[in-house]
Amino acid sequence: MTRRPGRTGRAGGQASAGELLELVRSGRATTRGALQQVTGLSRATVGQRLDRLFRAGWLREGAGGPVDSPLGGRPSITLEFDGAHAVVLAADLDTRHARAAVLTLTGEILAEHAGTLVVEDGPDAVLDELGGWFAELLDKAGHGAQEVCGIGLAVPGPVDSETGRVVQPPMMPGWDGYDIRGRLARAFTERTGLPGTPGAPGVPVLVDNDANLMAYGEQHAGYPDCSAFVLVKVSTGIGAGVVVDGSLFRGIDGGAGDIGHIRVGAEALCRCGSYGCLAAVASGGAVARKLAESGVPAASGSDVRDLLAAGHPAASALAREAGRRVGDVLATVVTLLNPGVLMIAGDLAGTPFLTGVRELLYQRALPRSTAHLDVVTSRLGDRAGLVGAGALVVEHLYAPERVEERLLALGV
Repeated sequence: MTRRPGRTGRAGGQASAGELLELVRSGRATTRGALQQVTGLSRATVGQRLDRLFRAGWLREGAGGPVDSPLGGRPSITLEFDGAHAVVLAADLDTRHARAAVLTLTGEILAEHAGTLVVEDGPDAVLDELGGWFAELLDKAGHGAQEVCGIGLAVPGPVDSETGRVVQPPMMPGWDGYDIRGRLARAFTERTGLPGTPGAPGVPVLVDNDANLMAYGEQHAGYPDCSAFVLVKVSTGIGAGVVVDGSLFRGIDGGAGDIGHIRVGAEALCRCGSYGCLAAVASGGAVARKLAESGVPAASGSDVRDLLAAGHPAASALAREAGRRVGDVLATVVTLLNPGVLMIAGDLAGTPFLTGVRELLYQRALPRSTAHLDVVTSRLGDRAGLVGAGALVVEHLYAPERVEERLLALGV
């Protein structure tokens, strides 16, 4: 997976082992000589710090690089992050279904499962079931529970990233303030039979909003050079994820991107309890409701997705109108953030909806705001949330400051 450039190290040539790993992972310095040049460390100090990373199993030697000296000599041995020393588990919850996967540290999906999982059944039941899915997927992928370094979870609601708890989620009754991290870690341990020490921290679990993680996955995988990236997910609800300079922008408590609850002047009642929200008139759930009222069987955004795939004329017309509603709001979003890429994803992300978005977006936004804007659809599709959740775990665990903590815990 392509990553944004890493840091060059601390002032005064005191770059840590974690910062050397960051330089290797980012591709900025992939030989011992290059690490010396970038950090100012001596050859012996670089060797000592790399030795810790080798002993942890996080680095490996690759093929020989080019000969830097005009006098010739032996080629430099390149250094590579060893993405096979552990695996990551990821899950992406929607309101009525979910996906889960085992991924390598570089984002490759090794095993995957999708199935019905209803968030309204409550966090205890849902997270316990996910623990069972993870156990089966690890067996399918041929990996043991002890090889899992972390778990990432995408949920359809606003998340306080510091605590991993959802905050007043309109579509997740019973989840508000629930300890998702602790419960999912226990479910994983119980379902896999992983031995644990009472009172000891379990496998780290990171939780974030689904649109955030979809945006993170899509930007890192397909648009690493885009410094301002916006993804809008239109499924049962509507949400947006914003990635700025390679990092998620969440706001002060995880509420950034909740565009589904911008008021658009309609009288429809939203699931949040307010009237006139964008999600109440332009989401997959809203389109499904209008179809059902006209006699077309549809109960959710996924039903609308199936109808659109079949070319259903009424579904296509309503999707285009929903796109116009969303495009009107996105004109403000684009004017405010000036992104290079605006990606439309989710159940409604097809030609009719995208056509509607473009109609109003380019009509209402200033030409200056859209002159260098690419309006696209998802590249990763249903896997975007999984890839983003996996990447979030890896970036968290292998951040320079956390590398130091983990190396000390490993005794290297």
